[in-house]
Amino acid sequence: MTSRTKPWHGIMVATALPLRDDLSVDYDAYAEHCRWLVDNGCDGVVPNGSLGEYQTLTAEERAKVVETAVAAVGGRNVMPGVAAYGSAESRRWAEQAAEAGCGSVLLLPPNSYRADERIVVEHYREAARAGVPVVAYNNPIDTKVDLTPSLLAKLFDEGLIVAVKEFSGDVRRAYELNELAPGLDLLVGSDDVLLELGIAGAVGWIAGYPNALPASNVALYRAAVAGDLETALPLYRKLHELLRWDSKTEFVQAIKLSMDVAGRHGGPCRAPRLPLVPEQEASIRAATEKVLAEGLR
Repeated sequence: MTSRTKPWHGIMVATALPLRDDLSVDYDAYAEHCRWLVDNGCDGVVPNGSLGEYQTLTAEERAKVVETAVAAVGGRNVMPGVAAYGSAESRRWAEQAAEAGCGSVLLLPPNSYRADERIVVEHYREAARAGVPVVAYNNPIDTKVDLTPSLLAKLFDEGLIVAVKEFSGDVRRAYELNELAPGLDLLVGSDDVLLELGIAGAVGWIAGYPNALPASNVALYRAAVAGDLETALPLYRKLHELLRWDSKTEFVQAIKLSMDVAGRHGGPCRAPRLPLVPEQEASIRAATEKVLAEGLR
């Protein structure tokens, strides 16, 4: 693990959650996975994100996942997702994270309907009352709420957020964000724009594919943010066929399959997610095996 200026800097892996065949949570396997990621160069973990299937967890399971991650790698290195339908519930999850000693939390805007700017601001105000640094998560594709650079600047100016996980796919926003809110930390939110946002000034990556291939992805990130294109670009070309799956609907199943192929426990998903169709499975399996054959781990 590298030293970081702030808890949300560096490679924070949005962790996949290992489930047993009966779809119960394997907390021991999850703790081991968190430690393994840090041992392989990642800086911390993000439990209870979409990749962690938080929508399918009970309140007890969701709380225990955070406690397990904190016990495994230390609270500073844990950024729980605190998304919920209600703002009060998001605040309660942020308070639970604060009590567990977490260094930051990750918060989507209201995601049950298309909220307007006034509602978005009040949503982040409520969560910020928990007193733990809030990283905004901009995913207009799935939430239908776009945290535009001007809106993010407003949230930052009010002291409600410290960073943004940028998942829009529009790499041009990095430069506008820097103009409107130069103190707001930019975190890569989608694996398949890692290089573009890395050279544009990102100071962190909330990452998916390091769940399966941490060492090569760590090397890619470090080279990207250092502007070392001689190292980064060849790695990016080799990994991009897999990294693209992070932006697809089946990203949880894809990353868990790559974990299985790489010798990690990915395992099944809870409904409503279904197993991959044969064509998808064959494509992901072949791409993962190709990367492994090239010596990338």
